[in-house]
Amino acid sequence: MNYLAHIYLSGENELVTIGNFIADGIKGKSYKTYDKEIQTGILLHRQIDTFTDAHPVVRQSTKRLHEKYGHYSGIIVDILYDHFLAKNWNQYHKKPLKQYTDAFYDSLETHYDILPLRIQKMMPYMLTDNWLLSYASIDGIARVLDGMNRRTQQKSGMNEAVIELEAFYDEFESEFSIFFDELIAFSKEKLMDYAELFKIQVA
Repeated sequence: MNYLAHIYLSGENELVTIGNFIADGIKGKSYKTYDKEIQTGILLHRQIDTFTDAHPVVRQSTKRLHEKYGHYSGIIVDILYDHFLAKNWNQYHKKPLKQYTDAFYDSLETHYDILPLRIQKMMPYMLTDNWLLSYASIDGIARVLDGMNRRTQQKSGMNEAVIELEAFYDEFESEFSIFFDELIAFSKEKLMDYAELFKIQVA
């Protein structure tokens, strides 16, 4: 899953959410240098990724893209699924998406000193272009995919994936809905397990 989904699946604990958000940059057992709440977010992120990669519905989505995009298909599906989460946000959260994402950006700024350098460098771009809110529109997703393509030195062709998004929009949205309901239940269970293990509050 991509940024918005990981943030959402973290629950209401601010530091768990930060941990989940930075997790890709925390390798191996280095997560143990952080406090328990951030550790929880990092470990939850890893569980979410494992669950996602193995899920048959997600594989159905990636299969639709694999011939053209190869091993980038999974990354593309993560981004497309964030689009459907943002688009249908009011089905999943009581706060409007803009209010929710603004609060998250404020949290990043509050905890700036504990963010990995890579995240600190990324933050100005994320905030200026309002990545999380932009996911709700196809134009916003197109900009994200274009940026990802540039990061692969134009090798991935990910900028063209909007073509498949529009051609198979209903199929991708249906697959997202089925999968995400299962992922929410899985994440809540894992979050409670970590809360018990580390003796922290997650709600």
